Amino acid sequence: MTPKIGITEAHLKSSIDLLSVVLSDEMILYIKYRKFHWNVSGESFMELHKLFEDHYNQLEKVIDEVAERISKLGGKTIGTTVEFAKHSRLKETPNKYPNQKDMMSELLADNETLIAEIRKDIDTCADDNHDAGTADLLTRILQQHETMAWILRRYLS
Repeated sequence: MTPKIGITEAHLKSSIDLLSVVLSDEMILYIKYRKFHWNVSGESFMELHKLFEDHYNQLEKVIDEVAERISKLGGKTIGTTVEFAKHSRLKETPNKYPNQKDMMSELLADNETLIAEIRKDIDTCADDNHDAGTADLLTRILQQHETMAWILRRYLS
């Protein structure tokens, strides 16, 4: 049943499609954080192990919020790694196990990519789809990625 919430069916579909991409991005980043959490080693092992865990725990909550927003808008949430890889704007790096600095650089680049992309997504939701609820959710997600990027940037400076 299509929700009757003041957003046209076309705009609902547009927001759902956009959120499916955001969900995919968050899942790919979550998987990267997990991989690096499991494989980090070296002098700052425990500190980075805990940092990566903190970030993937935050992403876990974001993932759930995005999936629930898709459902609130009347959509079905994708849920396979094949679908996530297909829709994500981030790329995975199979068979690569970087050192600490390269892990942080990759995570920083991915967070910054999402910041730039989500910024555009907010405008699409607010201006084109007249979907203030999704724009608000994306703004909160943007702010979380800005904080994650800031922390990673501090380690690398």
